[in-house]
Amino acid sequence: MEVRAKKALGQHFLTDQGIAGRIVSALSAVSGPDSVRDTLEIGPGTGVLTQYLLERADIDLKAVELDGESVVYLLSRFPGIQGRLLQADYLRLDMHRVFPGKYRIIGNFPYNISSQIFFKILDDRERVPEVVCMIQKEVAERIAEKPGSKTYGILSVLLQAWYDIEYCFTVGPGAFAPPPKVHSAVIRLTRNGRTGLGCDEKLFKQVVKTAFNQRRKTLRNALKPLTGSSFADACDSSPVAALMDLRAERLGVEDFVALTCAIAPHIR
Repeated sequence: MEVRAKKALGQHFLTDQGIAGRIVSALSAVSGPDSVRDTLEIGPGTGVLTQYLLERADIDLKAVELDGESVVYLLSRFPGIQGRLLQADYLRLDMHRVFPGKYRIIGNFPYNISSQIFFKILDDRERVPEVVCMIQKEVAERIAEKPGSKTYGILSVLLQAWYDIEYCFTVGPGAFAPPPKVHSAVIRLTRNGRTGLGCDEKLFKQVVKTAFNQRRKTLRNALKPLTGSSFADACDSSPVAALMDLRAERLGVEDFVALTCAIAPHIR
């Protein structure tokens, strides 16, 4: 049976076995009673990662796949996936019904929804200690980038607030069928020790998004849609005064936390 890659689902099936092995090896080995063994593979497709994941004794695997054709193929090709494969949309899946406790994530993420996947991971970050994924190279670089770069953006800040990001390696188009028009990259996210931001988290997200939505403007002007003129007028005597003449791409996570705390009393 052959599985056809569907453009509407953003499918590009990894065919390079060596790359597949490297991706699975990037997921940390676990041992001991407190280790997180439960692991979710997002979008197994033709099972090129699945075959190696099933071989790992330290993993209790489940997989979620939206494409019915892929589901039929996986069940026929990998008997070990029986009872572990969910035909569902990960973005709509209630993960508390899949895993009651903590779980890790691995996958070749569909590039057209990778940002949405990361936002869902962030919502469940207290239960997701590690993520290994292949995504578009440009997005991987953006996520892993440090402040000061033109590619540093919203996802960079929000993910780096809660995860340490490691850019593992680049993958060329020839490793896929059909080949994508872009290069890909594998990154690993490891939950950091942060237990809270020290500010209103909802407002933190608003501040980050508002700042980057007009990234060519200084923060003094970029944040006016959120704060009006009251904060801009008062910021010269604020502890964050030095930040206000910078653009969003220059600020790290702690800078955005400080900015959020300073802005909070001025929200309309």
